Amino acid sequence: MNAPMRLVVAHLYPDEMNIYGDLGNIVALSRRIQWRGHEVDVQPVQIGKPFDFSAADILFGGGGQDRGQLLIERDLVARGEELRHQATAGLPMLVVCGLYQLFGHGFRTGAGTDIEGVGIFGATTVAGSQRMIGNITVQSRFGRLVGFENHSGQTVLEPGQQPLGRVEKGFGNDPSRQFEGAVSNNVIGTYLHGPILPKSPALADHLILQAAQRRYGVTDLEPLDNTLELAAARSAAARPRRSR
Repeated sequence: MNAPMRLVVAHLYPDEMNIYGDLGNIVALSRRIQWRGHEVDVQPVQIGKPFDFSAADILFGGGGQDRGQLLIERDLVARGEELRHQATAGLPMLVVCGLYQLFGHGFRTGAGTDIEGVGIFGATTVAGSQRMIGNITVQSRFGRLVGFENHSGQTVLEPGQQPLGRVEKGFGNDPSRQFEGAVSNNVIGTYLHGPILPKSPALADHLILQAAQRRYGVTDLEPLDNTLELAAARSAAARPRRSR
């Protein structure tokens, strides 16, 4: 068993960017750390308040509507240099939907407003006329990921930008239904709400292990019984794509 650890999870804009169950990702990370006998400290990153990202071990940010993205834009861009530095340094990050879009070069809304991003992903997002909504499954190096998507943004990855995975059922980055999400170093972006981590224990443990390696030199994690998590994933994957 590993010696006791204390991991800090930075939660980007929990008030503005938290829809479709995204808070469940924080719960999943916290519980999987605590079940192994370690401590977790979840710290909010709030508009206008200083935050030391070098003290964080994992960063998470959820989704939000266009209004939420507009509210955080100036603050997020002001933190862009530090976030890019931490991404290059290997800080594990998971960003969902709205913040996935803003971790690229930006998002053009349906009203034609450009919301600036921080450029961690080589990706650009433009709102389309088609609402992409429903259950989604994705094959990735973390196994099958399952979730729920609800977005009009169509994300185009630049040449060389690695996707998170290939869509089996659903839309993903755009209506071509080919690729979903993006990965850069230890930064993972995705459209999967639901939330994604409770039904994807391998992905959750990847983030935790990367954090433990960086802070404590840990090379593996204590195993957990994932029976319930995998059963939930199978149930979600079996649901019809369209949700009404």
